[in-house]
Amino acid sequence: MVLFGTASLYTAFGAAVVSIVSFVLAQMRYGALTRAATKERPALQRAVDRFNLIGQAAVTVTMVALLICCGIIVFCLFVGDVSIAYVLAERSRNSTDLAWLYKLSGLWAGREGSLLFWAWLISTYNVAVFLATRRKRAQIDSMALLVAQVVLVAFLAVLVFSDSNMPFKPTPEKFFSASGELSAAASLNGMNALLEHWAMAVHPPTLFVGYAGMTVPFAYAIAALIMGDSSRVWVQRAQRFTMVAWIFLGIGIGLGAVWAYVVLGWGGYWGWDAVENASLLSWLVGVALIHTFTVYRQRGAFKRWAVMCSCLAFSFVIVGTFIARSGLVQSVHAFASDPVSLWLFGGLILLSVAAGLVGLAVRWKKFGPDTEGADDVENMLSREAAYYFNNVIMIMFTLVLTYMTVAQALPSWLPFGGESLGSSAYDALAHPLGIFYLLIMAFGPMMGWGRTDLKSFLREARVPAACALVLFALLMAYYLTNLLPAYNAMIVSGSKAANKMLEQGPSWYYNGLAVLGLLTASLLFFNSLFKLMRTVRAYARAKGLNPVAAIPRAFWNRPATLGGFVAHVSLGIILVGLIGSSMFVTEKTAYLPYDQATDSARESFTIQEYELRFKGSSVTPDAEAHKVVYETRFDVYKNGKLVGEAKPQVELNQITQAQKLNAHVLSFPDEDLFVVYRGVNADGDLSMDVRVNPLVQLVWWGFGLLILGGILAVAGRRGPRGRQGGGALGEGASREGDDATPETPATPASPAASAAPAAEDAGATADASSARA
Repeated sequence: MVLFGTASLYTAFGAAVVSIVSFVLAQMRYGALTRAATKERPALQRAVDRFNLIGQAAVTVTMVALLICCGIIVFCLFVGDVSIAYVLAERSRNSTDLAWLYKLSGLWAGREGSLLFWAWLISTYNVAVFLATRRKRAQIDSMALLVAQVVLVAFLAVLVFSDSNMPFKPTPEKFFSASGELSAAASLNGMNALLEHWAMAVHPPTLFVGYAGMTVPFAYAIAALIMGDSSRVWVQRAQRFTMVAWIFLGIGIGLGAVWAYVVLGWGGYWGWDAVENASLLSWLVGVALIHTFTVYRQRGAFKRWAVMCSCLAFSFVIVGTFIARSGLVQSVHAFASDPVSLWLFGGLILLSVAAGLVGLAVRWKKFGPDTEGADDVENMLSREAAYYFNNVIMIMFTLVLTYMTVAQALPSWLPFGGESLGSSAYDALAHPLGIFYLLIMAFGPMMGWGRTDLKSFLREARVPAACALVLFALLMAYYLTNLLPAYNAMIVSGSKAANKMLEQGPSWYYNGLAVLGLLTASLLFFNSLFKLMRTVRAYARAKGLNPVAAIPRAFWNRPATLGGFVAHVSLGIILVGLIGSSMFVTEKTAYLPYDQATDSARESFTIQEYELRFKGSSVTPDAEAHKVVYETRFDVYKNGKLVGEAKPQVELNQITQAQKLNAHVLSFPDEDLFVVYRGVNADGDLSMDVRVNPLVQLVWWGFGLLILGGILAVAGRRGPRGRQGGGALGEGASREGDDATPETPATPASPAASAAPAAEDAGATADASSARA
């Protein structure tokens, strides 16, 4: 297995190098083709096609060889072949119904396997790129594949030339006895028990799918710079891949939050850990990139933003890898440090950013807007301003978040240098900035291009604003009866959690920010919902359909617009959940007197209106998994009424003596009761940590709706059916479909005209790309 795996890995590396050489030769011939006389062009075109075909074949060989590498490791994990050192270190001995999933997750559980899996995903995206463009292939596609293969070679070089990252190192002979059996010491190796949870098993591969996908917009952006092609073609090619990558990044982040919530036992889902932040960086830049692509595609503006955001999205993927694998910062999630990863990934970060900056400097005029002044923000109350501030906020927050995350590794003479910043520092920045950003998002889609006509804006906003005020009143009633009393009770308790609340600012600021957030969430929810409904209604009117019957067809033909509005609605829901579950948590940590002889407790545990009455405990050994499960059971009463049973656990690994806390969560529509059992103290008392997390269900439901909005934006039809727009490469195909009904005219006769929101209700049919075509 070591031999087969090593041979396949070297085959992949060699094929990737061959593809790069082939695409370079194809590009050279293509350059000669553009300058050649008419009679020389057929021969040069054949040479271009031949070298591109060789390159594409080598891309496929690379993907297949890496798939074989992954398959070998998975096979060994399932059959228990420990001849590969990585398999021995990351094997799972779980015997539950999900044992197959934990065995499979061994592929990406460690550094070597995760890098191999990531490399295979990049190669798979590269194959998908040339398959997706096979019917209307252009030289820019081959150039993008060239760039993507260069990135892949960098990843493969880490595996091939770094002994610490090589996934097919043989298990040392000293780990085996004379009979070939594992020694007692070697048998202790295996997957960390904390990783054996369904959410954590799926969390890394979904993140890696997103990380790998961000290579595609980067590759197309660099290809566009190299070829001097500022048309919409590269955005059309990259946009769907970007959305898919962003969706998977979001799913990965969400699954990590679920795992942290129920496994780590600290009561929350986001702790601003360095590796948690690393996964967030490229997602944030992806938000800016997706919105920038929309402006590029519809109005031929923000082209430089699009190129730079593509480079930054990829570079922050590498920054996340750098943080997790370099040993630069300390984290409970980080891999062991590796000097090769440190230098190679550090170099990739610098090169990816430098490529964008240098390329834009050279092609600055070429990547200017299609219409003079389209990149300018002439009026702060305009859609351009909303998009502009969307980009600025996302990029600046990402840069600041990165600095804060790596601050502990910086020299002490820099601000926060050498300090490991706690969650309070991040919350102090994220809470007000996030609310301000979502406030812009609430009103941005209702503004016009160039300048917003106040009368039209007020006419469009009055109904959703009235609905938002009703929702805000309901939220304020909940705030005054539940959230504010919880805050006051926590401050009076003087606990560590109370001190963290006070670190965020005085009471008037803390609660004022929460109230502003609830108002923002109400406006965002109804403004986005009404925009969604009006867009569907305009589509139905234009097509002569019943509004209800038109919904699926509208989503099919206007996926990006309607999927975007669904995502915006979800963010309003998430914001309410975040305010409740991160700002107004009630926490109580205490010891419960326990009599081991009678397995009883003399007192009950109370928090808010909940009472936990001890029922009993159990100790369950699992010899096969080398663990012991300690479980306590409580009847849970709310206002004197039995509402459920809580069974928190402590799992003790008998080999490593590591503990895993399995929290028990009782979910109610408006809050969660989060119960953690941490063992016993010297006196034999039960150590309990119980929290009431208000509105946390809205975080999960809103997150699911956000992902659904992204999926809807990807799943619909793109490009006109049965015909291509103007231009040899079909630039007119940038519209979402021949049934599209855009919100505003692409090139208004005057600033006032651009503001008229009634255009969508009138069934306007022109958009930026089709109008120019």
